Amino acid sequence: MSSQNSAPDAVLAGYRRSIDNIDAALIHMLAERFRITQAVGAYKAEQKLPPADPAREEQQIARLRGLAQDAGLDPEFSEKFLRFVIDEVIHHHERIRVLSDEA
Repeated sequence: MSSQNSAPDAVLAGYRRSIDNIDAALIHMLAERFRITQAVGAYKAEQKLPPADPAREEQQIARLRGLAQDAGLDPEFSEKFLRFVIDEVIHHHERIRVLSDEA
């Protein structure tokens, strides 16, 4: 019976290692995305552009919903995730603008 218990644990451990690797890749990808959006925020502040671009956001959401559907990922989930990221980016852009205006 103990051999039956150890086999699923090894399988589960393998799955978990894969999940851990994917999670690490996601964090690194998000960090890179935010490095780029910080540069966008600085540029927008310098050029006196608004922090948010609703038309661009809607285009991105539509594009990524399509990619999610093609990948077998729930488009509703992908939209919620992207909206969360976009909201955080806008918040950063607003902060950059305030700091730029104070300088």
